[in-house]
Amino acid sequence: MSGITAYGAYIPRTRLQKSAIADANDWFDASLRGLAKGERSVCNWDEDTLTMAVEAGQDCLSVLDAGSVNTLYLASTTLPFLDRQNSVVVSQALNLGDDLRTMDVAASQRAGTSALIAMLESGSTPGNALLVASEHRRSKCGSRAEMLWGDGAAAVSVGNEGVIADYLGSETYVTDFVDHYRGEDSTIDYEWEERWIREEGYMKSVPLVVSRLLDKAGVKPSDIAHFVLACDQARTPGAVARKIGISADAVIDNHIEDLGVTGVAHPILLLTEALEKAKTGDLILLTGFGQGADAVLLRATDALAGKRPETGFTGALARRREDANYNKFLNFNNLVDREVGKRGELDKQSYLAAMYRRKDLLTGFIGGKCRSCGTVQIPKEKYCVNPECGALDSQDDHPMSAVKGRVMTWTADRLTFDWNPPAYFGLVEFEGGGRLMMDFTEVESGTMDTGVEVSVHFRIRQFDNQRGFRKYFWKATPAQQ
Repeated sequence: MSGITAYGAYIPRTRLQKSAIADANDWFDASLRGLAKGERSVCNWDEDTLTMAVEAGQDCLSVLDAGSVNTLYLASTTLPFLDRQNSVVVSQALNLGDDLRTMDVAASQRAGTSALIAMLESGSTPGNALLVASEHRRSKCGSRAEMLWGDGAAAVSVGNEGVIADYLGSETYVTDFVDHYRGEDSTIDYEWEERWIREEGYMKSVPLVVSRLLDKAGVKPSDIAHFVLACDQARTPGAVARKIGISADAVIDNHIEDLGVTGVAHPILLLTEALEKAKTGDLILLTGFGQGADAVLLRATDALAGKRPETGFTGALARRREDANYNKFLNFNNLVDREVGKRGELDKQSYLAAMYRRKDLLTGFIGGKCRSCGTVQIPKEKYCVNPECGALDSQDDHPMSAVKGRVMTWTADRLTFDWNPPAYFGLVEFEGGGRLMMDFTEVESGTMDTGVEVSVHFRIRQFDNQRGFRKYFWKATPAQQ
């Protein structure tokens, strides 16, 4: 039987205090104070939909063999490229090889659940299909959305072996109910009235599709142990559950006060929390809302307890750093036109041919290991760097993205342009061998020093705003933070 075989989650470390948003905007709209409790997740300037997708995918692959993955779907409405397959970038950063199916799934808040249904219904294909849902939405300053939304990503894999949650069935109801939209020339959603969305949308579409599914599966609403309904209206999931007949204790919290609603990623992210909580035999009902509704019924197996990822939802939520700098949030999300200085105006043209030739290093962070002497080096080159070896064409690919390192030298530079000055960079020495000059990211002032352990993360390196391109590479983050 097919079903979920692994899961993973990623939530950006920074948590903006909602009180900071209210403090900056209540001169215009005092009602924001009513939403100012708690915090929301915020991407760093060098994070986006793709970088978060890679992080969530890595967490999922911490308990899954990457070699078994034959399909990658990336679900989002905030993909950075409109005509470049974003899922290919994610697949190469995860080092999944070049013989798998990739697909971007977009244009609806239920893109994640719809992609999951397609994977679950695909039959008995050997191996695993990986779904990553990721979202980094922009919103107007001082808006309800700014208070209630957050950034994040989640991943689940689907297969027929090592199943941790059996697939029992699904249903979809489609209707062109427009609760919000974003046109081709817009970067921010236009939303309709909240009560209309609740009464005509959630309260009608979700019970309808769920009743169809439960009737088909022969399951009573009271049998549902975990109910996922992603929604930025705090009381709506509970009201929908009551209408269906699902216990209030089964409703998975949307984490509006400590995370925010993460768009397309949110149903899958809450599913990872449900999987963490579930016991053998528990029924999990996952729903997705947007131009209708999806419903997916799963049952936890006894294999679930042994397949916990390295971080998971709970670990990602707990990994946090408070921030009350609203101006930084506006800058990181390009919501203000700020002065960047002459150093920030340099042309950052992307040389696509050179990028393609070095894609193993730039995207996959692949080094080399000498077959003659065992020396590890990054970047991988024609000759072995060991002076006692120097062998030609002797290096095998050696993935380095999961390897820890230590800071050998470092500099904090306030003359070099950086979106979050000072710019930190220096030499990193990796466990097992290999040294590389790298940028450091998410460094707290006063914590950087030689000998500090670091891990590497796929991040935005530069923005080429003249041509609408962004360059990615791997950066080092101090592990102690």
